[in-house]
Amino acid sequence: MKFENTLAFARQLDKQDTLKSFRKLFHIPKVNGKDAIYLCGNSLGLQPKSVQRHIQQELTDWANLGVEGHLHAKHPWLSYHKLFTKSLAKLVGAKRHEVVAMNQLTVNLNLLLVSFYQPKGKRNKILIQGNEFPSDYYAFEQQVKFHGLDPKECIIEVMPREGEYNLRTEDIVAKIKQHKHELALVMFSAVNYYTGQFFEVKKIGEACCKYKITFGLDLAHAIGNVPLKLHEWNVDFATWCSYKYLNSGPGGVSGVFIHEHHADNFSLPRFAGWWGNEEKTRFKMEKHFVPQRGAEGWQLSNAPILSMAAHKASLEIFDQVSIRDLRRKSELLTGYLDFLLASNTKGEFTHYRVITPANKAHRGCQLSIQTSHNGKNIFDKIVKCGIIADWREPDVIRIAPVPLYNSFEDVYRFAQILANSC
Repeated sequence: MKFENTLAFARQLDKQDTLKSFRKLFHIPKVNGKDAIYLCGNSLGLQPKSVQRHIQQELTDWANLGVEGHLHAKHPWLSYHKLFTKSLAKLVGAKRHEVVAMNQLTVNLNLLLVSFYQPKGKRNKILIQGNEFPSDYYAFEQQVKFHGLDPKECIIEVMPREGEYNLRTEDIVAKIKQHKHELALVMFSAVNYYTGQFFEVKKIGEACCKYKITFGLDLAHAIGNVPLKLHEWNVDFATWCSYKYLNSGPGGVSGVFIHEHHADNFSLPRFAGWWGNEEKTRFKMEKHFVPQRGAEGWQLSNAPILSMAAHKASLEIFDQVSIRDLRRKSELLTGYLDFLLASNTKGEFTHYRVITPANKAHRGCQLSIQTSHNGKNIFDKIVKCGIIADWREPDVIRIAPVPLYNSFEDVYRFAQILANSC
């Protein structure tokens, strides 16, 4: 498609957009009495208008039924987490027994590392992407220490080549091959939080499989954003949050994927709680833990119903649209934004440049814009103009046009405001 740097062209794209009706399902924040240009879905997704109704249903059942709501609520709380199984399996490309909604992201990451980071002899290292999100790095560091090992020796970071911002798949695979006899785990974020790079997960998984190395993923910036086929790609385990692209509220419930290769491996070390115990004997209150088959066997506690009610509202929206259609619009949105930014700078690094991969297959909804100088001042100016975006130290503005609720006019107006703020 040949893009044009005009408001009329942006509005024409919106007119042709088959997903435009979904925007009406979300609350758009206001700035100075007007709808904001909200481009921060990679940090916190917008609230679906149906959330209040879903939470109110659970409050009503709690008020009217008390403890009996576990069995007699409209959506019984005892099995509430099972309401998400089909939707989550579709979003991550899994079988239903491979997924479960539970806890929060970093909690789940630590729980899964207990099971899947098992250093033995020389195989005691974790391979990660360079400059990983701090919370993930903290988990890796402390897990290594928990095993009495030195993080400086056991955590290997793959860094971009000099002068580049993104990792090349061949470099990741080469690093895996180089350390194949030392690696206990390869752990990546499927989409990098800072640059927005969408890694070639399938190829990384194939390298891990070849050398019999456990492979895990953080999907915080991937689920609801990019197509995933975790089962097919032989990912051993994954976890995610639901408050970014899944629009399930601040601190929303997390979820996990456990490949069916491990479904019946009850010898894997894991922490235990009664919600992960075999359902048939859970309420017999017996001493010894017998895990359920599949991902549900990693549960600890009963479901946080009020938080999950918001999750239910959002997943019902995702059930109405295919990830293929979302991906198609996402590629068009970021492609148009990339064009506009290049048009406004004439391809020169004067005030800013995009450091997210130019290849649309290697990025999700996000474009990361590196500023050359006075970046924070530029960011503050666009905020005053009604843009809600994200600043990341030391010099990057992250922009995430989300296909469920962002328009092409949003993208056009942002690009104009940015150009006028430099």
